[in-house]
Amino acid sequence: MTRRAARRTHILGVCGTFMGGIALLARELGDEVSGADQGMYPPMSDQLAQAGIALSEGFDASQLDVPCDEVVVGNAMTRGNPLVERLLDEQRALVSGPEWLARRVLAGRTVLAVAGTHGKTTTASMLAWILEHAGLAPGFLIGGVPRNFGVSARLGSGPFVVEADEYDTAFFDKRSKFVHYRPRVLILNNLEFDHADIFRDLADVRRQFHHLVRTVPRTGAILASTPDAQLDALLAMGCWTPVTRFGEDDGAWRISIDRPDAAAFHVHTPAGEQHAVAWPLIGRHNALNALGAVAAAQVLGVDAASACAALARFEAPRRRLELRARVDGVYLYDDFAHHPTAVRATLQALRAAVGDARIVAVLDPASNTMRMGVHRDTLAPALACADRVLLHRTPGLVFALEEVAAGVRAPATVHDSVDDIVATLCAEAVAGDHVLIMSNGGFGGIHQRLAEALESRCA
Repeated sequence: MTRRAARRTHILGVCGTFMGGIALLARELGDEVSGADQGMYPPMSDQLAQAGIALSEGFDASQLDVPCDEVVVGNAMTRGNPLVERLLDEQRALVSGPEWLARRVLAGRTVLAVAGTHGKTTTASMLAWILEHAGLAPGFLIGGVPRNFGVSARLGSGPFVVEADEYDTAFFDKRSKFVHYRPRVLILNNLEFDHADIFRDLADVRRQFHHLVRTVPRTGAILASTPDAQLDALLAMGCWTPVTRFGEDDGAWRISIDRPDAAAFHVHTPAGEQHAVAWPLIGRHNALNALGAVAAAQVLGVDAASACAALARFEAPRRRLELRARVDGVYLYDDFAHHPTAVRATLQALRAAVGDARIVAVLDPASNTMRMGVHRDTLAPALACADRVLLHRTPGLVFALEEVAAGVRAPATVHDSVDDIVATLCAEAVAGDHVLIMSNGGFGGIHQRLAEALESRCA
C-alpha cells in the first residue's frame, strides 16, 4: 500500500506569536511545515527550530518554487510583497491563519476564548493550565510561550483555549481574528483603544467586539470584568448569552488581595466559598486575570478549589515581567508592555514587590499605535512608578519623545540606539537596581546585550 505524502504547508509571517502557533499545530497534525519571516527572534524562532520547521529569512518569491498544498498568510503580509503577488498571480491556494485554525483545529471542539485589550496571553495561559491540572488535556494557541507547557500551541484532546486577538485577519479579510473562533466560553478582560493603524476610534474597536459577542451561543457563557464602562457599553449593544461579572469589589466572582504585591489573594465564588491562592506572580492585574480564568474553568466543571490549587503552580508566560538575568547585583526583566495601561500596571506590580529599591524603566514604543503618537499624552503618567526612565527613539515615530521625557516625574532621557542604552545602563546601574525593559518586539536583542555588558563590567 502506497503511503500518502504529508500535506505541505508554507506559512508567511511564521515568527509572529500567532502564526508561529499555527505552524506548531500544523506540524502536530502531520503536515510538512515551512515558513518565512523577517526579523526572526526568540522565543518564537527557537521553538520553531526545535520543532523542525524549516525557516526562510525574507519573502523572496522563489520560495514558491517548492510545491506546497497550502499557503497560510499572516496579517503582516501586504499587497506589493513579492510572495503575495506571486500567490495571487498564480491563483495559489491561500488561507488566513484564523480561518485555517477554525477549519482544521476548532471545528467540533469546545472553544474557550480570551479577549480584551490587556491580559489575553496571561489569562489564556492560566486557563489552559487550570484545565490541564484538572485532567482535561486542553489544546491551546496563545500569543506567547506559557512556561508550564514550554510551547505556544498544541492540539490536545479536550477543550481548546485560544487567545482571541482583535487585530485584523489578513490583507484580504479585514475582520478581527476572533470572529473566526466561535467560542462557547468567552472571557472579556477589558476594552480600550488600541491598534490605531486599523481602528478609527474606540467605537470602531467596540463594534468588532460586538461581532465576537454575536458568535457566542445562548447555551454558552460570557465572563466579563467589572467595573469597566466600555464592557458595559459593549454588552448593551446586544448580548444573547448569559453574562457573569468578575472583579475585585464587584461581580458574582470577586477577589480580596492579601498582600500589596498580590502574590497572595482569596477567590470568592458566587456560592459564597473562599479559596486562598499563593503563587509566584505579582500584580493586582494578574490576580484579576486569574479570577476570570477560574470562573471560566468552572463553566467546564472545574471546581474553584482545584483551579486555585493549579494557580499555585502557575508560571507566568515568557516576556511577562520575566526575570531574564541577575548580573552584578542588577536584576533584568523583560516585559511585553506596549500600551500605557499595561506599562503602568507592570511598573506598579514591580514597585509593590521591590519596595523602595530603584526601578529603571526602559521603553521601546515600537507598536504601530505608539509610533503614531496616539498614547503620547498618557505615556509619561504611566511611568510614574519608575525612578529612572530611558526611552528608545524607535524608527517611525511621528512625535518627539523629548516631550514625553519632559513629563516624566523621574529623570528621563531619549536614546537613538540600543548601544547607547546599554552603555548608559552600564555606567549608571548599581547592585540592587531593577531594570524593566518593555517592548513588543525584539528590541535589538537588548536583554542579552545588556547582560553581557554588565558581566564584562565586573570581569
